[in-house]
Amino acid sequence: MNRPVNLNRARKRRAREEKAVRGAENAAKFGRTKAERLMEALRNERAARMLDRHRLDDEE
Repeated sequence: MNRPVNLNRARKRRAREEKAVRGAENAAKFGRTKAERLMEALRNERAARMLDRHRLDDEE
C-alpha cells in the first residue's frame, strides 16, 4: 500500500515549481547582464553631463 500524500505539501511544492519556471522565463525575457546595466549607467551619466554643459545661465 502506498503512503498517504499530504495534499497541502503537494500543492505548495507544485506552486513553488511553477513560480520558479515563471521566474526563469522572466529572467530570460527582462534580465540584463551586468555589462548592459553598467553601459546604460555610463550613457545616462554622459547624457546628464552633456545636458549640464549646454545649459544657459540666467545671470542678471
